[in-house]
Amino acid sequence: MIKLLERLCCTHGVSGREDEICKVIYDEMSNLADNVKIDHNNNVIAQMGRVDRYNIMLDAHIDQIGFIVTYIDDNGFLKVSPVGGMDYRTVQDSRFKVCTESGNITAVACCLPPHLSDGGEDKAPDSDSIFLDTGMPKESVEKLVQLGDTVVMNVTPAELLNGRFTCCATDNRACCALLIRVAQLLKESPTNVGVTFAFTSQEETYGKGALTSAYTISPNEAIAADVSFARQGGVADHEAGALEGGAMICISPVLSRKMSYKLIDIAKDNSIPYQLEIVGGLTGTDADKISTVKSGIPTALVSIPQRNMHTAAEIISAADIENTAQLICKYIENRAGEIDEC
Repeated sequence: MIKLLERLCCTHGVSGREDEICKVIYDEMSNLADNVKIDHNNNVIAQMGRVDRYNIMLDAHIDQIGFIVTYIDDNGFLKVSPVGGMDYRTVQDSRFKVCTESGNITAVACCLPPHLSDGGEDKAPDSDSIFLDTGMPKESVEKLVQLGDTVVMNVTPAELLNGRFTCCATDNRACCALLIRVAQLLKESPTNVGVTFAFTSQEETYGKGALTSAYTISPNEAIAADVSFARQGGVADHEAGALEGGAMICISPVLSRKMSYKLIDIAKDNSIPYQLEIVGGLTGTDADKISTVKSGIPTALVSIPQRNMHTAAEIISAADIENTAQLICKYIENRAGEIDEC
């Protein structure tokens, strides 16, 4: 699992530029599923089982937050704008990779030294004040970097103690790994229903991938997988889940209450760790989009607890991925049994 997470998190894929991560997921799923394809919206779609009989869609978005280059100033510094919800508190003096047609270029976010500061700059910068330094003058930069090139955080993944993993982009590559693990388990123990895996694009910007995928797949029901907040210093227990606490099963007005409570019952019956996430409105995930497609698709949401969301040091637990994969597979097995009885 850690090796898979490293491969996924080290592959670039800012919203709208998911080509590289699409290829990696395509390769992983080609060994497990049938009819694997990448559509024109950069969604990776794969099928297993009897999708003509009953079709359960499993969704995880593949894109990550980052920047897009908007301007090159006279000193060669790159002006950038956010793609998705960047945490500007973590940007200054951080390292980035500018993804160009000729390869990746290392850049550093400009930061005013404290010796030159009067203290007024000791706050998160706004998007207009973020510039990246590649170390080159303007003439050299313009030969390599085009306006519209994307920028990702330059982070080396690391395995922490207790089976925990840190890197950028675990939102949502952790759930990409989760669905790949589900496919592995289903290949070992096939069921009599169909499962369509949708690794979707552009969740961090609009959710276009989930919308178009759900419309095309038109499943009988869907489970979206994403990350959510894990407990850490300064976060109240009731506002977050626990690492190693298992899947965070969401209860929300926009989700199928029947599916959510079935997931809870299955977790209890099979002694699979789980926890609840209560949301009073939209979930802020692909589930919101999927549930409204066509005449409506019954949708549930399960989340992996994650610390330090939208930073270069996101932390997740491999145990939560494995337990959530087991829960989803047991849910699919249960639904197959109910459909056989009909």
